[in-house]
Amino acid sequence: MTNVEHQDAAARTSGLVLHGTARYYDFLAWLVMRGREGSFREKVVDLARVHPGDRVLDVGCGTGTLAIAAKERVGAAGTVHGIDPSPEMIIRARRKVRKAGVEVRLKQAIVEALPFDDESFDVVLSTLMLHHLPPKARQTCAREIRRVLKPGGRALVVDFGSSAKKKGLVGHLHRRHGSVKLDNIIDFLSQAGLNIVESGEMGMKDMQFVLATASDAERPGC
Repeated sequence: MTNVEHQDAAARTSGLVLHGTARYYDFLAWLVMRGREGSFREKVVDLARVHPGDRVLDVGCGTGTLAIAAKERVGAAGTVHGIDPSPEMIIRARRKVRKAGVEVRLKQAIVEALPFDDESFDVVLSTLMLHHLPPKARQTCAREIRRVLKPGGRALVVDFGSSAKKKGLVGHLHRRHGSVKLDNIIDFLSQAGLNIVESGEMGMKDMQFVLATASDAERPGC
């Protein structure tokens, strides 16, 4: 897919875009994680093996909390980009970044057409975003993640893993937005040409993760 095609596609997404939710998203995350959001973000960065000097992309960055944590890990020698389809999320993320006093490059864009060149990033992060996409868009997202990863780069996907009926806030989120089975995440990433390294439970609610790497082999076509 050419850069022009990516720019044309950037105005469209088949996934759920959170507009009004942006104003209370951080509070919602705090409730879901019972105040352990800081620990969760650090665990995500650890699982992705983010190192000083890395170039990191956070897809579906929301209000920027994870992107800020990633920037603190990569240091001055590294760079962090965040994209989200919601302009309201990007506005709040920019405010949060300014308050934190770090440099994170934020842009309104969609995961089906990432506005970056091939092999641009050492790490791509996706947390609690994939369930907002229909199956076909998840496949496209996985191919885009593979495209922008450097050879040997790492992709970490974290999402809710059970659609079983649950009570409380997590149950409400599942009923409204859905979830993604671990095997399905593995399939999407594998079909995109990524090599699965590790997968399992996050140890928080029913969240799960898959870590994959990009090999030197030729990428599947866009």
